[in-house]
Amino acid sequence: MEFSSASGNCGRVIKCGGNIVEQCPNELKVQGGCNGACPQLKREEFCCNNSGANCGPTPLSRFFKERCPDAYSYPKDDQTSTFTCPSGTDYRVIFCP
Repeated sequence: MEFSSASGNCGRVIKCGGNIVEQCPNELKVQGGCNGACPQLKREEFCCNNSGANCGPTPLSRFFKERCPDAYSYPKDDQTSTFTCPSGTDYRVIFCP
């Protein structure tokens, strides 16, 4: 998958070439796909809803980060995975680059 600004005004292109669905850990498998750890398992270590929680990467978030390094893979992930584009930006999404 590739996600980018159609006009090129964001300066970032997010790419993910990993086969997430085929390699999905058993505990995250859902019909037709692979869910994130928080919505699937609903545990604090994955969701980080408690503001005092010391949330860090887990083996399940690392599964996504290793395959899609540009992706924001868990709450409080590094700042290199987040960015904003100007208001009114049009986006291009390519599912099979």
